[in-house]
Amino acid sequence: MNNNVTVLELSGILDGIRGNELRREVSTIMDKGTNILLLDLKNVKFIDSSGLGALVSAMQIVRKTDGQLFICSINDQVKMLFQLTKMDRIFQTFADQEEFNRQVITMQNGVY
Repeated sequence: MNNNVTVLELSGILDGIRGNELRREVSTIMDKGTNILLLDLKNVKFIDSSGLGALVSAMQIVRKTDGQLFICSINDQVKMLFQLTKMDRIFQTFADQEEFNRQVITMQNGVY
């Protein structure tokens, strides 16, 4: 299976305005043939409820194309938000891009 992986690095505050930008970016990325999208949040300082909604919308966009969405490098605030809203059950998260590569890409390429 040939995987087309795209890493999207977000930064700053993920709110309503940035959330709308994220939805458009994800749609464009998926339209170009990506089937695995990794959102790297290492530079995201804060996510509000609109930003959380944008992440859910991004997941829906990815799933409509039979793709997979993963998240990495979340800070403690985002981790707590995910736990409080039960989004930690929806999004598969990784400590960083290296862990994502080890666990997802290596396994999907049949190397264990």
